[in-house]
Amino acid sequence: MNDSSTTQCLSSPRERLPMMGLLALATAGFITILTEAMPAGLLPQMSAGLGVSEALVGQLVTLYALGSLLAAIPLTIATRGWRRRPLLLIAIGGFALVNSVTALSSVYWLTLVARLLAGVFAGLLWALLAGYASRMVAPHLQGRAIAVAMLGAPLALSLGVPAGTFLGTAVGWRLSFAIMTGLTVVLLAWVRWQVPDFAGQGAQQRLGLRQVLCLPGVRPVLWVTFTYVLAHNILYTYIAPFLVPAGIAADIDQVLLVFGLAALMGIWIVGLLIDRRLHTLLLVSCVMFGAAALGLGLWMTDADIVYASIALWGLAFGGLPALLQTALAKSAGNSADAAQSMLVTVWNLGIAGGGLVGGVLLQGWGVMSFPWAVAGLAMLALIATLKTRSPQ
Repeated sequence: MNDSSTTQCLSSPRERLPMMGLLALATAGFITILTEAMPAGLLPQMSAGLGVSEALVGQLVTLYALGSLLAAIPLTIATRGWRRRPLLLIAIGGFALVNSVTALSSVYWLTLVARLLAGVFAGLLWALLAGYASRMVAPHLQGRAIAVAMLGAPLALSLGVPAGTFLGTAVGWRLSFAIMTGLTVVLLAWVRWQVPDFAGQGAQQRLGLRQVLCLPGVRPVLWVTFTYVLAHNILYTYIAPFLVPAGIAADIDQVLLVFGLAALMGIWIVGLLIDRRLHTLLLVSCVMFGAAALGLGLWMTDADIVYASIALWGLAFGGLPALLQTALAKSAGNSADAAQSMLVTVWNLGIAGGGLVGGVLLQGWGVMSFPWAVAGLAMLALIATLKTRSPQ
């Protein structure tokens, strides 16, 4: 066998999508989002079980987000030299630990600490996923690989969270978290079997945070991330009061299902086209989000248009994580994990900011102000995307 044949044989596995490995990464994302959101759907049950108010149970979600926000960058920087699969297994195994503590704990402060640590593991995991998926395939397949790896998030939001809430109501919240632990243990074996290991970065390859931030294309992607996620969460966090003028507040589960199904369609479309039309898809996503906001603003009392606008919003948002993470991975190159940790931090800032800004808008001007604020932020994201060259 000559050298060229040998090279072709060695490279051929990266010339196709390793679906079992990528779906393992997607399942990790699914468990992460489900762990994050579960308390929100089980407030009354957890409140009774822990002997605290529902408002205090709500802080379990806050502490999770805080853990991700604080830990993503420093943990990713500190572990850049580690081999990738052991680090991935540690991040996933952390969820088995914290969900076990949550299932067994009857002490609020211990549950609170477990949730903070869950957020820490989540921050590390999300920083790893995109870079990991991109290293498993040839460069021209990186976008599709990241799209598959990101599939767990919209699936968890659209199907997993309602299913988890139903399960918690049927069998109890403690057993729900115990089941999550069981799923995580299965996932650990799956990752060990199907996900390849990669070396960490050598000391000579590691750029400082400021150097990574100054790489061409990194700051624009982070700006688009912040403005888009901020806009999304203004609307998503306060979707219940926003539906009142259209008379469909009681149908919020159906509204969120429409959003979730449209988001799944969006990520499917993005997965097909991302490696050829990355920049165009990001532009289209911003335009569709802005159009959905205008539809909601102009016809807020028309239930049919509200449903159509929310479907358009879901279609625009579904593929956004894959688009942003692919753009960032291509811009950052060997420093992808460090750049992704910045994206995780900025994303969580957008979530927190959405809740804060949405609350101020709701108290000051009411739900009528939401679509216009969202449309303005979508325009800022669009302008930044227009000014950014498509990463090669």
